[in-house]
Amino acid sequence: MGLRQDIIDKVEAILDEKFDVQEVTYVPDLDDTKLTFGNTGLKFEATVLFIDMRGSTEVLNTHNKSTVAKIHMAYFHTIVKIANSLGGKVRSFNGDSLLVFFQGTTKKTLSNAVKAAMQIKYMIANEGGGINKLLKKYSPIDFGIGVDDGKILCTKVGITGTNNRDLIWVGNSVNKSVVLSDLSKSPNHIAISNYVYGNLLNHVKYGYKTNIWGAAEQVGMWSPSYFTYNDESYTYYYTSWHWVVE
Repeated sequence: MGLRQDIIDKVEAILDEKFDVQEVTYVPDLDDTKLTFGNTGLKFEATVLFIDMRGSTEVLNTHNKSTVAKIHMAYFHTIVKIANSLGGKVRSFNGDSLLVFFQGTTKKTLSNAVKAAMQIKYMIANEGGGINKLLKKYSPIDFGIGVDDGKILCTKVGITGTNNRDLIWVGNSVNKSVVLSDLSKSPNHIAISNYVYGNLLNHVKYGYKTNIWGAAEQVGMWSPSYFTYNDESYTYYYTSWHWVVE
């Protein structure tokens, strides 16, 4: 059988055969035996955190490749450590961006995702975090984070072989988190969907500022705005606040 016919036969099988979807209560990984190169998928619910580095082309044009590699290593190491500490499952390293899933439907899991975003902001963008000062001698990192929650379908794509396969993540919550990340501009590095905001625990919804009398006053950390997705208008919330990492 020639290559052309082999591809045609596989595409026909993919498009014509029934897609078998199984509900799971965990975030799948590449070695999950329930996922095959056939029409199989695993559906789960999670809060999606998408982060994207900005200005990477300028960084590449400014520094040699070894320095650019070190900047990326520092950036990704920080994100992964914080995400893991709050129960996030890191997936899909893709150039300058990263997907993290916080599996579950509780206010705690949603709030952990938002706390992770705020801790990432602190470590990378805030002088007190320490990373910012280290990176400034090369290039400060700009970034945007988007957070949404919903059902996600995971399926395996490619062919047999370690370097010929990957997972794809399908769902509006993934797409919306990417859009929200694009909307996040310094100093408001984080944007979350209306659904996420409405289900946050108070400790990631409200903060304290000192008023004119020197007393701590509770204030909201998030401001509303609007974006368009699939030709519909949605409310989202953005913040310039961070969460200190001890």
